Amino acid sequence: MKKTPTEYPLLALRGLVVFPKSSISFDIARPKSVTALETALTNNKEIFAVSQLDAENEEVSQSNLCKVGTICKVTQVFRQPNGRIRVIVEGIKRAYLKEYIDSGEMVTCTIDEFEEFQVPRLSMELTALLRATQELFEEYAGYLAKLPADVIFEILTFSSNVGRLADLIGIHSLIKYDEKQRILEQPDEIQRLSVVNEILSREIELLKMQKEILEKVKTNMDKVQKDYYLREQLKVIQEELGEKDGLAQDVREYRQRAENMELSEEATKKLNKELKRLERIQAMAPESGGIRDYVEHILNVPWNKFTKENKNLKNAREVLDKDHYGLEKVKERMVEFLAVCQTAPKQNAPIICLVGPPGVGKTSIAKSVAKALGRKYVRISLGGVRDEADIRGHRKTYIGAMPGRILYAMQQAGYSNPLVLLDEIDKMGNDFKGNPAAALLEVLDAEQNHAFRDHYLEVPYDLSNCMFLCTANTTEGIPPALIDRLEIIKLESYTDNEKINIAKKFLLPKQLERHGITKSDLKIKESAIEAIVSDYTKEAGVRRLERHLGELCRKSVKAKLLNEVIGEKKKAVTITSENIELFLGNKKVKADKIFKEPQVGICRGLAWTSLGGDTLSIEVNSMTGRGNFELTGNVGDVMKESAKAAMSYIRANYEKFGLSQNFYRVNDIHIHIPEGAVPKDGPSAGITIATAMVSALTNVPVKNNIAMTGEITIRGRVLPIGGLKEKILAAKKAGVVKVIIPNDNADDLNELDEYVKKDIEIILAKDMDKVLDCSLAKTKE
Repeated sequence: MKKTPTEYPLLALRGLVVFPKSSISFDIARPKSVTALETALTNNKEIFAVSQLDAENEEVSQSNLCKVGTICKVTQVFRQPNGRIRVIVEGIKRAYLKEYIDSGEMVTCTIDEFEEFQVPRLSMELTALLRATQELFEEYAGYLAKLPADVIFEILTFSSNVGRLADLIGIHSLIKYDEKQRILEQPDEIQRLSVVNEILSREIELLKMQKEILEKVKTNMDKVQKDYYLREQLKVIQEELGEKDGLAQDVREYRQRAENMELSEEATKKLNKELKRLERIQAMAPESGGIRDYVEHILNVPWNKFTKENKNLKNAREVLDKDHYGLEKVKERMVEFLAVCQTAPKQNAPIICLVGPPGVGKTSIAKSVAKALGRKYVRISLGGVRDEADIRGHRKTYIGAMPGRILYAMQQAGYSNPLVLLDEIDKMGNDFKGNPAAALLEVLDAEQNHAFRDHYLEVPYDLSNCMFLCTANTTEGIPPALIDRLEIIKLESYTDNEKINIAKKFLLPKQLERHGITKSDLKIKESAIEAIVSDYTKEAGVRRLERHLGELCRKSVKAKLLNEVIGEKKKAVTITSENIELFLGNKKVKADKIFKEPQVGICRGLAWTSLGGDTLSIEVNSMTGRGNFELTGNVGDVMKESAKAAMSYIRANYEKFGLSQNFYRVNDIHIHIPEGAVPKDGPSAGITIATAMVSALTNVPVKNNIAMTGEITIRGRVLPIGGLKEKILAAKKAGVVKVIIPNDNADDLNELDEYVKKDIEIILAKDMDKVLDCSLAKTKE
């Protein structure tokens, strides 16, 4: 068949686009395409190549062909053994598909020439578009490693025909064939370059996203590969160390430890449940650490593991006597307690609470009891505890959960029957997190503590084999529900004589050993110890006394090494009452000595503080005025009430004192207690305030060698007080020879040592009449 000049064999391309002035190779297999190729070869080798709209469709029709194709020249043909034909064509020019002719054997077509609108010269706008497109292609090429360097160089240096530049980018870009077809169909060179610019911009964004995704995948893959590599290394290391199974080996060790312990039935079930969970999870799983911690805690708690108890009461008495001077009643009570515990070990014995000022030996007595019994000693400090979880533990759902202080103390002891000291039980607080004192009820109650449940372990633990002792400075801070389960044993202040003996027998030898010196290096005379007790300490216990002895040891060592005090012939430092100020400085305590003569409106009272007893001078002035009543000196509410009660008593008995009925309206009364910076409170100063007020109002002086203590009522009765021993010792130190106390405290005198009552007259008073008769220098006529 002879074809017209505008009629060409049609070759339908699937997924390919041929650009002018470019060569491309592809395979031909469809019969009509093979016939069209052979027809072209027999004529002028020209053929019209046009892309299909649907590349998957085997059938060729005009509706499935693009409107624009390329007139091509067949340059080479390769026939393959499988029947396929490999052909290389070279694009000549663009053309429109005009008429589609299907003869059955092949497809031909007529075309129209494609008129391209070329730009005669580059404007500034077109130059900017050209450069922008080249920059986009450079960025695009940076994401692709497949583009040849010479192609990239050609495109980036191209500066003449913008249409040809667009075709080059379309040829060498890895874009879809439909995007290439868009470039082919553009007759306007400027519009063609704009389309290329748009396509490159979109491709760059896609490549950026693709790169980010690949980097994330690579990072994750690297981490997985690293973890795998490390696990393989760990397996090899464990095999070299004989730990072939890793986590399984740990679980076996836990089970072995559990078998060697006598866990309770419920604890065994809980432990086995946790170990099964541990076996099912990976070793690197986050929850494995929490399970391991729980298993370690439950295995570290002693279960039915006991120390052998020493039941020799003589040994207990000897240990207590060796470690403590004095405190005979306390030591006797402790021996009785131990004796009953041996004869009836399962009795619901009360929990002993040692109450006394700081430094009197509460903690050391607990240590001595533990040593005498052969039990492990554990101390739990409760000062400042405000959270119930400190006692019962935290629940496992919380991050960082752990057992409470009770079970932690059991882990420290390592045995099920230690002596547990609950120290500073009066200094617990409570807030929105719970009341720790209430949690202690289960610990100390013998009816409950055999099945104590810690929130962390969640299994009952038997605390009934433990011996609990408590310490407190006062009973005021202990909740009533808790104090009901305690037996209070009070440790009173030490007398000066007791402090001196304690220093000589216990404190000084300990300090000499602690500082690495002997008695031949440092000699402290008894007079020096007496001076420290009287002039440098003001306390109920002996802590400050021990601190001063340690200071003497330090300074004597320094003096000896520097040859400051001792001469060549002296081999030891000797400290006496005469030279003690060279070591300790000026006297720290100045006793409030009695006045030389009786004073009007000044009466000496006796007070109890946490440091022991002290004297309290109360001064009263009565002035003509308008009935103002003032109380100063940093006093508390209870002392203010005592002053008001004293005023009511005097007003009710004004005739007895020779006062006018309206004396309180025409006189201003000012009560002052010196040392205003020190808080003062308590009812025991009631009779002292009343005596000073009567003295000031009647102008009758109070005896200077007398002191008193007692609570007053508005009817003049004298009520009992506490801290009698400490108050009498303070009166002796101040030079007082007579002390007035409430008549109801007569029984307390029988418990005082003779040393305390020696050289002092104690007067018992039921009411204010007796107090005034004994305290005023003379009565008003």
